[in-house]
Amino acid sequence: MDKLFKLTGFIPFILIIFLNAFVDLGHKILIQNTVFKVYDGQTQIILTAIVNSLILLPFILLFSPAGFLSDKYQKPMIMKVSAAVAVGLTLLITLSYYLGWFHFSFAMTFLLATQSALYSPAKYGYIKELTGKEQLAATNAVVQAVTIVAILFGILAFSVFFERILAGVSYGNESQLLQAFAPLGWILVICASLEFIFAMRLPAREATATEQHFDLKQYSKGLYLRDNLNKILTNRTIWLSIVGLSVFWGISQVVLATFPAFAKETLGVNNAAVIQGMLACSGFGIIIGSLLAGQSSKHHIETGLVPLGSLGIVASIFFMPQLNSPVLLAIDFLLLGASGGMFIVPLNALIQFHARDDQLGTVLAGNNWVQNVVMLGFLGLTVLFAVFGVSSIGLFNLLTVTAMAGALYTVYQLPQSLVRYVIARVFSSAYHIKVLGFKNLPGTGGVLMLGNHVSWLDWAMIQIACPRPVRFVMQQAIYQRWYLKWFMDFFKVIPIAVDQSREALQQINELLRAGEVVCLFPEGVISRSGQLGEFKHGYERTIEGVDGIILPFYLRGLWGGRFSHSSEKLQEIRNTSLRGDVIVAFGKPLPMDTPACELKRRVLELSIDAWEQYTETLDPIPLAWLRSAKRHGNELCLADASATTMLSGYKALIAVIAFSRLIRRRSQEQNIGLLLPTSSPGIITNMAVLLLNKTVVNLNYTASLQSLIAAVENAEISSLYSSRRFIKKLEQRGVDLTELLTRVHVIYLEDLKEEIGTFTKLSLLILTKMFPARVLYALFGRRSGIDHPAAILFSSGSEGKPKGVILSHRNIMANIRQVSDVCDVHEEVTIMSTLPLFHAFGLTIAGLMPMVEGIPVIFHPDPREVLTIAKAIAKHQATMYFSTSTFLRLFNQNRRIHPLMLDSLRVVVTGAEKLNPDVRDAFKLKFNKDIYEGYGTTETTPVASCNIPDQIDQENWKVQQGNKLGTVGMPLPGGSFRIVDPDTLETLPTGEDGLILFGGPQVMLGYLNAPEKTADVIVQLDDKRWYKTGDKGHLDQDGFLTIVDRYSRFAKIGGEMISLGAIESAIGKLLPKDIEVLTTALPDGKKGEKVILLIAGDIDHDEMNGLIEQSGLNPLMRPAELINVKAIPKLGSGKNDFSRAKQIALEAFA
Repeated sequence: MDKLFKLTGFIPFILIIFLNAFVDLGHKILIQNTVFKVYDGQTQIILTAIVNSLILLPFILLFSPAGFLSDKYQKPMIMKVSAAVAVGLTLLITLSYYLGWFHFSFAMTFLLATQSALYSPAKYGYIKELTGKEQLAATNAVVQAVTIVAILFGILAFSVFFERILAGVSYGNESQLLQAFAPLGWILVICASLEFIFAMRLPAREATATEQHFDLKQYSKGLYLRDNLNKILTNRTIWLSIVGLSVFWGISQVVLATFPAFAKETLGVNNAAVIQGMLACSGFGIIIGSLLAGQSSKHHIETGLVPLGSLGIVASIFFMPQLNSPVLLAIDFLLLGASGGMFIVPLNALIQFHARDDQLGTVLAGNNWVQNVVMLGFLGLTVLFAVFGVSSIGLFNLLTVTAMAGALYTVYQLPQSLVRYVIARVFSSAYHIKVLGFKNLPGTGGVLMLGNHVSWLDWAMIQIACPRPVRFVMQQAIYQRWYLKWFMDFFKVIPIAVDQSREALQQINELLRAGEVVCLFPEGVISRSGQLGEFKHGYERTIEGVDGIILPFYLRGLWGGRFSHSSEKLQEIRNTSLRGDVIVAFGKPLPMDTPACELKRRVLELSIDAWEQYTETLDPIPLAWLRSAKRHGNELCLADASATTMLSGYKALIAVIAFSRLIRRRSQEQNIGLLLPTSSPGIITNMAVLLLNKTVVNLNYTASLQSLIAAVENAEISSLYSSRRFIKKLEQRGVDLTELLTRVHVIYLEDLKEEIGTFTKLSLLILTKMFPARVLYALFGRRSGIDHPAAILFSSGSEGKPKGVILSHRNIMANIRQVSDVCDVHEEVTIMSTLPLFHAFGLTIAGLMPMVEGIPVIFHPDPREVLTIAKAIAKHQATMYFSTSTFLRLFNQNRRIHPLMLDSLRVVVTGAEKLNPDVRDAFKLKFNKDIYEGYGTTETTPVASCNIPDQIDQENWKVQQGNKLGTVGMPLPGGSFRIVDPDTLETLPTGEDGLILFGGPQVMLGYLNAPEKTADVIVQLDDKRWYKTGDKGHLDQDGFLTIVDRYSRFAKIGGEMISLGAIESAIGKLLPKDIEVLTTALPDGKKGEKVILLIAGDIDHDEMNGLIEQSGLNPLMRPAELINVKAIPKLGSGKNDFSRAKQIALEAFA
C-alpha cells in the first residue's frame, strides 16, 4: 500500500476525496441537527428522510449526463470544474446561514449533491486510470477509508461545534438556529477552496470516448437511461455488485433516518453529539472493514468477503433494537460498519475491474443511479411506514428481514466465493500469496488459463488470485475419488480422461464461448522435478470458434512443499519459516491459436518475474548459511578429502565467526582478495568475508601474472588472504607470485588460526548454540542488501586486462535455489567439490550451494587428481559431482579407478565447456553413470540451464523428460532463453538458430568499472534484463537448448574463454608488417576447442613457433596448429571472412 502513496497525483486525489465528503456531510449534519432540535417523532423522521432524499435525487436524475461527461472528457478536468462550482455553492450556503433562510439552506443540499453527482463517476473512474487494475481493491479500500474518516470527522466536528455554539443560546425557530451557527459556514468555504487547489494538481489522463455526443431529446425521453442501464445489466457480475451495494446503502439510509428517533424515544438521549457519535462508530467500523478488505485483496480482489460481510450486517441489525446501552449500541454500529466495509470494497473493485474502459464512467454513473434509486425507495418506505405509525423498533425488525434476504441471496449467488475465502484463510496460515500481472486478467470474455503444475494446491492459488469464478479441468481418475467428488462438483470441476476427452473438450469449448474462465494444466500431470514438463497440445482442440484469450500463468513457491512431489529433504530445507511465499504471475493475454511451444516459452519468461519477486524475500548469503549451519548442528557440514578437516555445523560457525572478527580488524576496504584452493579453509574464509558485508574476490592463480596484477588493481584490493602452504605448492609447480604478493598486504590463514584460542572457541560455541541465526547475524555480521555485490570473478585476462564480473547476493542465492530445486536433493545427498573457487561454477554451485542448503560437502583442491577424488567419493558416499568434460576424461583414462568407487554418485553434472560425446559414452560404459550437461557463463552466476535425470510418475507411469542428448537442457526455474536475430534482436521461430539471450535473477549486476562493456551485453526487452551470451543456438519444441556455434570470436579451452582477437593482436606485434594472421577455432577432443592460426606471408612454422615461445604468451592463447595461406580470406567489404577461415581449417585437418 506504500506504493500507492508514491504514485504521482495520488495524495492530491485522496485529499480531494476527503474534502468533498467533509463538505457534503458538514452541511447535511448542520441541517439534520437543526431538524433534530426543532422537531420530534414522525415529523423528525420524515424531514430527516427528505434531507437524505435531496442528496440522493441528483444521482438519479443526472445518471446519464454524469456518465457521459466522465467518458467524453478528461476525468481530472471534470473534477476541477466541479471543485470550482463547490466553492460558489458553499459561499451561497454560508450567506443563507447568516440570513436565516432555512428553506433555502434546506434546498441548497440538493445543489451541493448535484455537484457531487456530476463528478462522482469521474472521481471513481479516475482510480483505475491513476493506479491500474492491480491496485484496484487496495485503492478502493483507501478511498473508502478516507471517505469514512471525512464523514466521521464531519459528523463529530460539526456536531460538537453545533452543540457548543448553541450552549446557553436561546432560539425560537429554525432561522434563529441557523444564524447562531452561521460562522461554521466558513469552514465549508475554506475546505471547498482547498479541494479546488488540490484538483488543479491532478495529472491529466486521456479521455476514453471523445467521439460521444449528448442528445437532450434522447435524455428527456429516457433513451439514455435505457441504453446505459443495459450496459450494467448485460454484465452479471457488475449487476449483482450494484444490487449488493444498493441494498447495503439503502439499509444504511433507513438506519440513519430511524436511529435518532429510536435513541430519543427508547434511550432518552437528547444530545445530538451523542447520537451522532454512536452513528459515527459505524464509520470507524467501515474504516476497519475497508482496511481488512484491502489487506486481504492486496494483489487481487477477495470476493469471499462479500458473503461474509453480508452475514455480519444481518447480525448487527438484528441485535440493534435489542440493546438499550449506548456503549453496546456503539459496539454494534462498529460491527455493522466493519461488515459493511468488507462487503462494499470488493464489490466496488469488481465493478471497476469488469467494466470496459470506454464505458467505465457510464457504468459508475449507473451504479450511482441504481444505488440512489434504491436508497430513495428505502427512505420513501421509511416515510410511508412512519405515516402509518410504525415505530422505530418495527422499522429495525423490517430491516433485519430485508438484510437476511439479501445475505441469503448473496450466499446463493456467490457460494464459491465464500468457500474460496474460507480456503484462502486456511491457506494464509501456511502461505503468503502475491499476485503479479493482475492487470492482465480481463474482466469479461472467455479466458483459457494455461500454466505450470507443481503441486496439489495449484488450483486453490489460481482461484484465490482470480476474482472471476474459474472452472478447472482435472483427471477423471482423481475426480472420481469419493472423498473428493462432492467438493469438485461444488466447484464445477470438469473431469477429463485420456481416452475419453472429446466430451470434456467440447464442454470447455462451450464454456469459453459463453465467456467463462477455464483453467487447465497443459503438462497433464504434477511436475516430478520442479521443471516444466512437456506441454500437451490437447488445449488446441478446445478453441474452435472461441472469441477469447489465452492467459498464461506461472506458479512459484509450491515446489518443495508438502503437496508437491519433491523430496523430503528439499521440503525440510524449504519449509523453515512459518509461512511460505507463493507467487502467482499472470502474463499478457495471448491469441487463442498460440501453439504449445510458444506458450511454454511465455510461461518460462513469466517465471523470471515470479523469481525476481521471490528473490526480494531471500536472505543474504551469510544469514542463509547461519540458518543452515544451525540446522546442521553436530552433523557433518564440510570436510576435506584428505581428512585434515571435518567440521560440524557448530564448528563451521565457530570458524567463520572467529575468522570474520579477525578479518574485520585487519581489512577496512570493501573488496577482499583471496588466493586459496578449493578447501574447507577456502570456503570458510569466503563466508567470513561475506559475513562482514564485504565482496570476495577469488583470484585466478592459473592466469598470467599480468592478469592477476590487473585484477588486483581493477578491484582496488589492498588485503590478500592466502595460505603459506598453498603459495609453496604453487611455487613448486612453477607459479611465481612474488611480484603480486609485494603489491598487497598478505595475511596468511595459518597466522589467523594461531590467534583463535580455546576461550574464544568455547565462548563462540556457547553463543552459537544459545542464539538463533538472526541474532548471531546481528552480533557478528554486517547487514547486507540482497542486491549488494557479493563476489567479483575475473576472467583469465585473454583480452589484456581481465574483466571483473560483479555478482550480487541475489544472483548467487537465486542460482543456488534454482539448482537445488531441480537437483531435488535427498536425505543422503553429499556433494564432492573440486572446481576452483575463482570459477563461478566452483564458487556458487560446488562451494556456496551446499553450505547454504545444508548439504554436506567434501573438498579437494585439484580436479586433476582423479584417483584421490574417486577415493573421497567412495569414502564419503558422495552423491553429486560437478566437473568439466576435460576432467571427467581423466576418470575414463585412469585404470586405477574402479567403477565401484563412483557407485554412490546419483548425479554427475558437467559445465564450463561442451561435453565431448566420447567422454560421455566412455564414462557411461565404465561407470554406468550418465553425465548431465549444463550451460552457463560467469555472467549468469553461472548456471543458466541443465539436463537433469528423467522422472517417472508411478500413478500413470508417464516419464517427465529432463535429459536430451546433444542439448544443454532447459532453463532453470526462474530463467528463460530467447533466440533472436543478432542484429535486430527480434525473436526467431522455434527451431531456428540465432543469438542466445538469457534472462533471470542470476544475470550479473555488470562488469567492474566497465559500464560500456556492460551496456554491450545487457539489453532490456519487454521489461526484462537479458544477457547476450554471444552463442548461437536454437530451442526445440520442448524448450531444450542446443548450442551450435559462437557469434563472438572466442574459443573455449579447458573451460576458459580465450579471445581470438587478443591472440591475433599479441602475435601480430611479433611479426613484420607484411605478414598477416587470422585465428579460428576447431573442436578438440581433450580441451574442448583448439586455436588454428592462418598465416599469410613469408615465415615458416619453426620460426613462428620460436617467436611465440619467446614472447611469453599465455599457454592457453598459443595456437595449436599453423596453416600457411596465400592470402587471408576477405569479404567484399574488405573485412576478414571468418566463415571461410574456419572452412580452410576444417579442410586442412579433416
